[in-house]
Amino acid sequence: MKVIALINAKAGSLASTPNLDQTEHIREAFSAERMTVDVRALDGRDIVPAAKQALTEKPDTLVAGGGDGTISGVAGVLAHSNIPLGILPLGTLNHFAKDLGIPINIEGAVKIIAAGHAKTIDLARVNGRYFINNSSIGIYPQVVRQREELRMRLGRGKWIAMVIASLNALRRFPIFNVRIGIGEKSVLRQTPFVFVGNNRYEMSLMSVRSRQRLDEGILSLYFTHRTGRFGMLRLALRALFGRLEQAKDFESIYLPDLWIETPKRRLHVALDGEVENISPPLHYQSVPGALAVIVPR
Repeated sequence: MKVIALINAKAGSLASTPNLDQTEHIREAFSAERMTVDVRALDGRDIVPAAKQALTEKPDTLVAGGGDGTISGVAGVLAHSNIPLGILPLGTLNHFAKDLGIPINIEGAVKIIAAGHAKTIDLARVNGRYFINNSSIGIYPQVVRQREELRMRLGRGKWIAMVIASLNALRRFPIFNVRIGIGEKSVLRQTPFVFVGNNRYEMSLMSVRSRQRLDEGILSLYFTHRTGRFGMLRLALRALFGRLEQAKDFESIYLPDLWIETPKRRLHVALDGEVENISPPLHYQSVPGALAVIVPR
């Protein structure tokens, strides 16, 4: 069996570990399961080109090691390829691995990959760009962009930079106008955010929770129906600190595809924790059964 593992050497749980040490740790974990794996440590920016190259080598399994952004990039390359994706959750939050029930440690995740039980799940995409978890526009992409600027410019840690960026975003309080196309209808909203999830996210008073299924073939759309500056400010604060209440704070709709139009010529769009600059209109689509992924039985 030919298995290639692409490891983001700058992933959250590996950032302070020398490349040689962490690749050896991963290689040894596979060896303990009697697997010989081609482990390649890479800069995060090189993951997608490396995945495309690996695909030409016709592996039986392609493993992605890193956070959700890394895994999302490799998943997009593997879409419709029938080559299963193995996951080593090495990031800070690892939402995708948790939703799939994959252990958040190298040895446990390697055991799942070695067992080789593959399941077909959905991806989502916006203007041709695939994502595994969710996408959003509005306040969150601005926070992420400034967080990364603070980390690069001032050498701040990820969480400290996130707090500073969040406070700055609230001070500026970005609100924008969008038209959301839902089937044959459309709605106009003035809002600080629009959230689109790959399949159905559970919402509660205190948090945005995980997904029970990744194969329903739907998108989950959440946006505010509050009006007025103070109502928007309260919602933005609750959204940033994970204290949304569905019936009170926002609308939720489940559908296979949707359009988002805005007067802006370019839009910052968050995709699985990474931010890209995309020209609207944004066309979001569920892509049922697009990815084979190795999961626990």
